Amino acid sequence: MVWTKSPQSLIDLFDKSVPPGANISRRKMFGYPAAFANGNLFIGLHQNDFVMRLSEKDRARFSAEFGERVFEPMKGRPMREYVRLPEELLADAEKRASWIDLSLRYAEAIAPKVTSPKKKQLPRSMKRSRV
Repeated sequence: MVWTKSPQSLIDLFDKSVPPGANISRRKMFGYPAAFANGNLFIGLHQNDFVMRLSEKDRARFSAEFGERVFEPMKGRPMREYVRLPEELLADAEKRASWIDLSLRYAEAIAPKVTSPKKKQLPRSMKRSRV
């Protein structure tokens, strides 16, 4: 599957949209810019889409206001808590910030991601063969 790069204008908009905060980190998700709160993704880009994570209640309100905009990075594989922002929100900084704040608060309410230490791999020559 070949994905296209996000346009620079969308990347710039994303950069302006990430709220400040000590618990917020930026890194890539699917190779695209993303923002995390306590290790939980709350906003990001994917190709030409600006996506955000919302609670069930906020997703229902979002769908009522903007229509069904489920984020589906691969056909048939929706990410159930994520929606794609419509042009209306991309163009309105105040409305976008309000929705992003809801997304951030939802991500902060989720238990922080705990990463388990990676197991050290033995070199092939040291692995036991199973008989």
